[in-house]
Amino acid sequence: MKKLCLAMVLVLMFSFLLMGCTKEEPVKQEEPKSEASNNESVDNKTDEPTEFVVSTWGYNEDKLRKNIFEPFEKANNVKIVLEVGNNADRLNKIRVSENSKIDVIFLANSFAIQGVSEGLFEEINRDNIPNLNQIYDLAKAPLGEKYGPAYTLNRTGIVYDSDMVDKKIESWKDLWNKEFESNASIPEITTTAGPSMVIMAANTVGADALEDSDKAFEALGKLKPNLVKTYGKSSEIVNMFAQGEIAVAAVQDFAFGRIKDAVPTAEWVDPQDGAFANLNTINIVKGTKNKEIAEKFIDWCLSEEVQKANAIDKVDSPVNVNVKLSEEEAEGLTYGKELINSLKVVDWVKVNELKTDWIDRWNREVIN
Repeated sequence: MKKLCLAMVLVLMFSFLLMGCTKEEPVKQEEPKSEASNNESVDNKTDEPTEFVVSTWGYNEDKLRKNIFEPFEKANNVKIVLEVGNNADRLNKIRVSENSKIDVIFLANSFAIQGVSEGLFEEINRDNIPNLNQIYDLAKAPLGEKYGPAYTLNRTGIVYDSDMVDKKIESWKDLWNKEFESNASIPEITTTAGPSMVIMAANTVGADALEDSDKAFEALGKLKPNLVKTYGKSSEIVNMFAQGEIAVAAVQDFAFGRIKDAVPTAEWVDPQDGAFANLNTINIVKGTKNKEIAEKFIDWCLSEEVQKANAIDKVDSPVNVNVKLSEEEAEGLTYGKELINSLKVVDWVKVNELKTDWIDRWNREVIN
């Protein structure tokens, strides 16, 4: 009996020992991070680039990325996103959207003036854009001192095919020559260069279209027999020259290179009575959260480095006075103090006041 009791005691002791050896320690749970600590983690990611939205035209994007966008991204830790389209569509987008994410917008001057009148742009601090001091006077404040500059310009002149024309063209008046009956073209009134055609027509008869529209449209009526059609896109004018439909046209200079490629005998003319300046502007969109970056971006676009790179690539004519180009580099560009000072500058404020009436008369008297 004593032996049995001793055996039971030993079994019980051994069981307790086994339980002690296999007992699991409680698992320690990690304390959850507070919402504040999570936010702090996100805020400390200073290497995340700021999204910066640029509204522009869709052409030459590869060259613009090389010359403007990519260097600016690296220098300012931003990621540039492009929204592309024509002037009217892009202006309308910021007009109808109170929450547009667009930070800066490139527009032809005639459309930019509409943006100013409708309060769509932020006022700029010119002290933050020192390169404004390095550009031609006509580009510094085309919309007034409170708004963005012109970062480039081009001109509207005359192009003709020397194989199809008997004598040298020198003046806007030559477009009325009977030699060009059903053999000429001018830009449509709704294009950037269109309104300058109304001004040009008035000038040929010694009138001012802004004061006397009747004289302008009377002259355009006399030009009508020479017009194959009015064109809306530069690709149309290239095709008309290439197919031999026209011998002469009023053209913006950026299209001349493509015409020359298609028709090697094409010649450019700066008329004796003055080519017309077309300014392209850059402005900060109202409500942007990136105004400081936007002013840096404008300054970068006006820099000698960017302006020269775009000129050499035939993207844009330079407005920075320090840009020096060889004769070959300047070919096809609106370049040089003498040429730029000779250009006719359109009063777009007055033109926009008259534009609705001009479009109506154009449709009735010029193209019908």
